[in-house]
Amino acid sequence: MTGLQYMSGFGNEHVSEDPRCPGALPEGQNNPQVCPYGLYAEQLSGSAFTCPRPTNKRSWLYRILPSVCHKPFKPLKEGHLTHNWDEVEPDPNQLRWKPFEVPKDSRNKLDFVSGLHTLCGAGEPRGRNGIAIHIFVCNASMLNRCLYNSDGDFLMVPQQGKLLITTEFGKMLVEPNEICVIQVRADCTMPVARSLKSEQAGSCIRLFVVCQQSPGMILVSSFIFQQGMRFSVEVFGETRGYILEVYGAHFELPDLGPIGANGLANPRDFLVPVAWYEDRQVPGGYTVISKYQGKLFAAQQDFSPFNVVAWHGNYTPYKYHLEKFMVINSVAFDHADPSIFTVLTAKSTRPGVALADFVIFPPRWGVADNTFRPPYYHRNCMSEFMGLIKGHYEAKEEGFQPGGASLHSMMTPHGPDADCFEKASKAKLEPERVAEGTMAFMFESSLSLAVTKWGLQTSNSLDKNYYKCWEPLKSHFNPTCK
Repeated sequence: MTGLQYMSGFGNEHVSEDPRCPGALPEGQNNPQVCPYGLYAEQLSGSAFTCPRPTNKRSWLYRILPSVCHKPFKPLKEGHLTHNWDEVEPDPNQLRWKPFEVPKDSRNKLDFVSGLHTLCGAGEPRGRNGIAIHIFVCNASMLNRCLYNSDGDFLMVPQQGKLLITTEFGKMLVEPNEICVIQVRADCTMPVARSLKSEQAGSCIRLFVVCQQSPGMILVSSFIFQQGMRFSVEVFGETRGYILEVYGAHFELPDLGPIGANGLANPRDFLVPVAWYEDRQVPGGYTVISKYQGKLFAAQQDFSPFNVVAWHGNYTPYKYHLEKFMVINSVAFDHADPSIFTVLTAKSTRPGVALADFVIFPPRWGVADNTFRPPYYHRNCMSEFMGLIKGHYEAKEEGFQPGGASLHSMMTPHGPDADCFEKASKAKLEPERVAEGTMAFMFESSLSLAVTKWGLQTSNSLDKNYYKCWEPLKSHFNPTCK
């Protein structure tokens, strides 16, 4: 799809109207007695009315029919989507998963919603505090179906395949190394793409998806669907990715502190879609799917929900290209902590402690002197979930594969495997490119994550030999030689 356009800026007040209906935005007010072109005015609130201005999120949508025009919601089978963290006993071990399988049988059609699988999480959506990590695998587009999430924001990182996402705010094409955020309570549709072409690149939605590059496909890093926004996903082949769902908070840019005014993910590099609408009747019925209190519900209506002719506000889907991240690293000795690689953060109620962070490990220079340069051995009061979009992760070049994942739970020790330790301990220290051709990422959380039955058993992807990568480590201790 060519010619997609975007507006730039993180959290900006944007205005947009479809050029087919110039003047569709009311002038000087939000809710006139009669809207231009006979449209309906509808507000989408992403925060409480009384939140301070810096955190107040809302947009006004001017649509052909309001979103309230639907039949009653009825329960829909969730499949492997869950927020039941007590299905199996807790497992404190280091966990690693091989690439999650994408159905290849053309008779086994899975779209984005039916391909959602919950891997781990903590907390619960009714209390508006918690997170969930999902894997999605799909091989079919969402046809006359859209999804919105009443529970939280999706941070979606596609790992394999290209995604064309239709939202109430417009269309976004998510291409290699992009992220897209769609916030709570906005509707959108995702197709899986085979051969889309676009003139502009960007990222969107608070749902993070990671896609892996394969023949005929383009790699996508991640995108975010914020709470409540309706969306539909179009795909163009076998597609796979990761999702971080956050209950009760929206993602923000991290504070920079002594770094100063510039660095990490710069606000101007985030892109927002422009208004686009379709006035389409669906006699056979259009299905609106709601994720509500951890369950799925479906309602029928006879028209497309993507009928927003114009909109304005600061509560929107957005996307971001990970290659635009300005990397900071140690230039003298030792490691800076991995928090310097934070793209977005969802804050908890405790200052300095994140409910969840989205962190990337992009290509960069390593120049530290007299330093063991790979990641150090670590025990953490945070939970660390990692995924690999492409390439080879420096601390574990074997076993950790694109489309797979690992989870190192609270205070569970982890670090480089034996082969990495021996090589790095003897390497000649010269300036070198690190992670060239690689993009790994981490969802880090202050919550203690429970793994689902699907993650430990049903997925058949758990690497039960993961612990063996540390077994060859040997003692080098010599009390007579410093």
